[in-house]
Amino acid sequence: MIYDIRHVTTYAYDSPVSFARCSLRLEPWSGAGQQLISHTVEIRPRPAERTVRRDFFGTHTESVLIEAAHRNLRIDSRSRVSVARRALDRAAPSPSWEDIRDAAFESNSLGPMSPVGYVFASSLVQVEASVTAYAAASFAPGNGIVAGAADLMRRIRGDFRYDPKATVISTPLREVFEKRHGVCQDFAHVMIAGLRGLGLPAAYVSGYLRTIPPPGQPRLQGADATHAWVSVWCGADIGWIGFDPTNDLIVENDHIILAVGRDFSDVSPIDGIIVGSRKQKLGVAVDVLLVE
Repeated sequence: MIYDIRHVTTYAYDSPVSFARCSLRLEPWSGAGQQLISHTVEIRPRPAERTVRRDFFGTHTESVLIEAAHRNLRIDSRSRVSVARRALDRAAPSPSWEDIRDAAFESNSLGPMSPVGYVFASSLVQVEASVTAYAAASFAPGNGIVAGAADLMRRIRGDFRYDPKATVISTPLREVFEKRHGVCQDFAHVMIAGLRGLGLPAAYVSGYLRTIPPPGQPRLQGADATHAWVSVWCGADIGWIGFDPTNDLIVENDHIILAVGRDFSDVSPIDGIIVGSRKQKLGVAVDVLLVE
């Protein structure tokens, strides 16, 4: 499948901003079953400086410096991506979760996708005893890693309610777990915390999800949004597999990877600092269009 993706972010400030420095993580990955075909980012006002690097996790990161005074900032990212994956059957044979736990801790690599880098707590994903106990119900002794992760994903989808008004990015994971309300990033963080509590490697993935309107209804332009899911290391032979707890889906061709990290703080599409305004209004519009 080939997708055209447009991701437009706008900031409107109450008073002029004299300086802004932003980090952009808006270029989709090449790898893990997808291939970037093209990518452009238009920024208004025009930056004084733009530099590109790869962060530790391999994410294309652009640093932008804006020195012109402005009250509006518009970042318009456009990408074309080819995706070709086959979802693993959730009942497929896989190594026991205990073997995966042991293999992760025995890893001698410190590379960006080494499993040992994803078994410990991170800034937004603390290891909580209550979350670990919740996850453990999906991992009976000897249970396969794929079946266990799929069952945990299914339970989160059934036990948690999607509610965009319930949380913000700073809402503690413990509060999300206790209230059982939140959005995709919250569900991903809960699943990651449960897996890491058991010693299992789990990464946070940000990206896009193609949405299909109900029969007979038009597709709304700009109605899509960025999405989040979990990548679980299932051993050297199977590798990293994507699990989407918001939708109870093993990742296949409707998911497009933007960035991978330990939690949301590693993969935020846009972050940075500004000088000159205390209040701002943020707008985000995403279109994911199937080309062929």
